[in-house]
Amino acid sequence: MLAFLAVAGLAHPVLADPGGNRLRIAYADFPPVEYQNEQGEPAGFFVDLTRRVVEEAGYEAEFIYLPVSRIYLYLKNGTVDLFPGLSNTPSLANEVMESWVNVYPTRLNAWYLAGSEPLTHFEQLEGKTVIVIAGYTYGGLLSWLERSDHIQVTEAPNSRAAMEMLKLKRGDFVLDYRETVEEMLIKPSDSSIRGSEVRSRYSAWLYSLANPKAALLREKLDDAYLRLVDRGEAPPVHPFKAGYVIPGFPEEYR
Repeated sequence: MLAFLAVAGLAHPVLADPGGNRLRIAYADFPPVEYQNEQGEPAGFFVDLTRRVVEEAGYEAEFIYLPVSRIYLYLKNGTVDLFPGLSNTPSLANEVMESWVNVYPTRLNAWYLAGSEPLTHFEQLEGKTVIVIAGYTYGGLLSWLERSDHIQVTEAPNSRAAMEMLKLKRGDFVLDYRETVEEMLIKPSDSSIRGSEVRSRYSAWLYSLANPKAALLREKLDDAYLRLVDRGEAPPVHPFKAGYVIPGFPEEYR
């Protein structure tokens, strides 16, 4: 009900108050990084860290649970101030300002069954059925897959369902993030599941450029994060490096 009310309240975009003390922070279903728990509350280590950083910077956090597509829309029109997400999202180019610091790398894998051929080149997806997770855009890659005449795309409602579909051979590969899947593989039958890395990306706080104080917010929250690191209350900053991309990965989504 809380999630419904949050979304219903945003049915007509209301610009966040750039001069206020409260920051409207979007978050998505991406466990264990960020998700809505059984009590309808924001949870996950990136949500917890974001809350600490926002409070350290002198702001109050208002978390709003939304599907990824709605988050992108609200970042573009300024309905939300920021989103703890992933860097280098093509559809948000020129729409957001990314934090200087990042907290963790995340890795997109192609999951497959033992005995099948691992994915070592993106062209191996041709003629295959790829299972994707509802609501994920994979940094824009989903639209490329759906446009392909040689790849069949089928959707699972969540990561657990995707793995069960894979075991039933309703697809050849599952595209899902390693952080989510590795925590979930606890069933005896999960021992047959393997993963090949497709792409690595980095976390970032994404600030809506529709907010005229986006640059100020970035500086204040980055400084707050560094203070937490100095006090040992936050993980150290990860240096930005060129992320891994599997050979054959579409150039426009690298």
